[in-house]
Amino acid sequence: MNAVKIGFAMCGSFCTFSKALQQMEVLLSKGYEVIPIMSFNAYSTDTRFGKAKDICDKIRDLCQKDIICTIKDAEPIGPKKITDIMLVAPCTGNTLAKLANAVTDTPVTMAVKSHLRQQKPVIITIATNDALGASAQNIGKLMNTRHYYFVPFKQDNPLEKPNSLVADFSLIPDTLSYALNHKQLQPVLI
Repeated sequence: MNAVKIGFAMCGSFCTFSKALQQMEVLLSKGYEVIPIMSFNAYSTDTRFGKAKDICDKIRDLCQKDIICTIKDAEPIGPKKITDIMLVAPCTGNTLAKLANAVTDTPVTMAVKSHLRQQKPVIITIATNDALGASAQNIGKLMNTRHYYFVPFKQDNPLEKPNSLVADFSLIPDTLSYALNHKQLQPVLI
């Protein structure tokens, strides 16, 4: 049997990149084929959490594949049936809003849109400081949209960042198993 092909799409929540890369390694060790995808900002922005080139080199080394980092390269994902499941990890509030409102202007949003042509699952790994503020409506919208599943999440620092939510990245493999069977891992709020 062929390995399940995961589109692993990363957005610019840079403080969670180490958690995302750790889970990328876990998925690869479990025999999944990982196709790396990055938003423009995730692919090119140096931050206090690391240099973009170093992060991209590590991803290429882990996956043994080039990173999909343009809209043009993301578009064939659906028509060519490149992915079995799409994982957005991390998913920023900005990308969440774009997905909820059908805006396709980054490699990640194009990858998700193209993948959804197959009517296959998309997993959202939320990491945003405004999730319980402006982004709350977008979470609700996607939770009520077919083919979308969420990695369980919680407030990461309720006293200092009361609107912030972050997914438990360690639950990505379990969420993936459930989503492949068209089920949401519960509880969503942890």
